[in-house]
Amino acid sequence: MSTQPFFSYKKLLDRIKDLIILQNVQGILQWDMETMMPPRAVKQRSQQLALLSRIEHKMSTSLEIGRLIKRIKANSNYETLDLYQKRNLYLIEKNYEEQKSLPEKLIAEKTKQQVLTVNSWKKAKLRKDFSLLKPDLEKLVEIHKKIAEILAKVKRVKTPYNALIDIYEPKISTQTVNRIFSQLQKGLEALLKKIQNSSEYRPNQKNISLVATEKQKKISQLLTRTLGYDTFSSNSGGRIDETEHPFTAGYFDDIRITTHYYPNDYLSSIFSILHETGHAICEQNINQEFKYQPIGSIISSGIHESQSRLYENIIGRSKEFWTYLFPKLKQIVSPQLENLSLNQFLLFINHVKPSKIRIEADEVTYNMHILIRYQIEAALFENKIEVNDLPEIWNQKYADILGLKIKNDAEGLMQDSHWANGYYGYFPSYTIGNIYCGQILKAIKKSVINYKNKIAFGELADINQWLKEKVHSHGSLYDSNDLIKKISGENITTQPYLHYLEEKYRELYNI
Repeated sequence: MSTQPFFSYKKLLDRIKDLIILQNVQGILQWDMETMMPPRAVKQRSQQLALLSRIEHKMSTSLEIGRLIKRIKANSNYETLDLYQKRNLYLIEKNYEEQKSLPEKLIAEKTKQQVLTVNSWKKAKLRKDFSLLKPDLEKLVEIHKKIAEILAKVKRVKTPYNALIDIYEPKISTQTVNRIFSQLQKGLEALLKKIQNSSEYRPNQKNISLVATEKQKKISQLLTRTLGYDTFSSNSGGRIDETEHPFTAGYFDDIRITTHYYPNDYLSSIFSILHETGHAICEQNINQEFKYQPIGSIISSGIHESQSRLYENIIGRSKEFWTYLFPKLKQIVSPQLENLSLNQFLLFINHVKPSKIRIEADEVTYNMHILIRYQIEAALFENKIEVNDLPEIWNQKYADILGLKIKNDAEGLMQDSHWANGYYGYFPSYTIGNIYCGQILKAIKKSVINYKNKIAFGELADINQWLKEKVHSHGSLYDSNDLIKKISGENITTQPYLHYLEEKYRELYNI
């Protein structure tokens, strides 16, 4: 680039750096809201975040950003920009056009209402009463419907719900989601039938052991150290806290995870820690040179979820992982697991049985939970159903698809915080992530020599390094389908994931 366009590009990135720092501040305030903030501060925090969202909107849609984009693109030396510069410019312009279309007042209203709705969700879930959440949820859904209508035109997608999915999975349409979900559902239903017909299948198999919270915290540290997520050293960039619903938050050198400890279900925290650690490692491995640039974040929630599900399930539920960790787990928990063998434990953590709670679901039935949420979200934003209909529709779908009877709203539609947080369009990312995960595993098998043996000795450095080079480090440099194609040589396809599940459960259940 000539001196003048280079100066304009640098000036543009300086503007974006300030914007990203402001977003980080908002993220820390939201993390604090879920972990440390006293209950009485909710209204005050909603006002703080609403103000910050207005400031963010002003910054991201400033006339100066628009002028700089035009100046750079109009310059005769525009084509001399490298891959990174062009990608940054594309992402900045995309965000600029989308945010410019949204009224500042609507953005502030959305942020404020999200805080209030999350607070209502916590109270409603505790009391198992959807009526306590409904008024705030109705307001939040209406706000997001307005946003979706506007964004559908800017993004040039067919429906408002497509616009919401595009926020989390850029360039993935409901048509693609419907196709891959349909393929996956057929394969999973066939596998579930084989498992349930197996002579080795024990439908009521349970591992009930009371494990104190302090012991579960020690298990969490064991897991994070083994996977390579540092929360204890003098140079750590992570921490673990407790919340109602586990999540990961932060940016580059400050990535925090949360979990929930249940004394009567120690496995819940184990697998939420594995899941969130996958998210954290992914974030920490983005190329440091991308910091404060648009390319310095993971391109899609599906790619992000592919990493959390890989660490949680493909590594975290494997025989090799627990060959190394099971003796250490028994030592921490002693004497509760004294008479439990490794093989028994593996059957417990991989037990297949339809469950009411998504985050506790087995790998075979998990995606049915996502299918239910996806169908409900789509109907809600196509104005086919109302918020008031949600409990009845939710309960009926769980009966029809998973054969389960929901007893109350807390174990029903209020089990997740996503809708209260305004994350409409996010749920498909979990299943898309699982599918990507299968394609990534297929590539790992070809590239990382003796990867299973390495896991069995607690040596995950080579796998982590491969994931860093092939997945994490790229940030938002490529669209998700392009990235998956670079890694696996294929567009999104369900076959590798179904093959992984069939191979795993064939061995576990002798089918």
